[in-house]
Amino acid sequence: MTYKQFLEKPLLLIQITLALLWIYQGLIPKVLFQSNAEIDIWQTMGFELHMAKICVALSGLLEMMFGCAFLIWQRAIFLHQLSIFGLIGLLLLIMITDPLQLTTAFNPVVMNMAMIVLSIVAIQLLKLRNSQR
Repeated sequence: MTYKQFLEKPLLLIQITLALLWIYQGLIPKVLFQSNAEIDIWQTMGFELHMAKICVALSGLLEMMFGCAFLIWQRAIFLHQLSIFGLIGLLLLIMITDPLQLTTAFNPVVMNMAMIVLSIVAIQLLKLRNSQR
């Protein structure tokens, strides 16, 4: 087994994990079962209830599409950088709009930090893999 082949399995695991997490976060609390917390965030930004629900669904669809991108472009460092940037932005948004969410079990800090670390590890592995050409 070559060094590059050795890196493939952890990279694939990270890609699939991030894809599933992004898809789940878009599908379950935003599209199928619109979370009151998600609706509240949009209402805090000034949207009426009906429009807030539409924004929640649209943001869920975008998250699902972003998750699918991890399955399509499995060697894209930029995708991981975008994920890190987005997760930090979403965490800052929660800190501003609903800081009490940060005190609950399984809060955004836990999920976002785990996903950020996965992307950081993926970037490191991709750079290692690319340097072995």
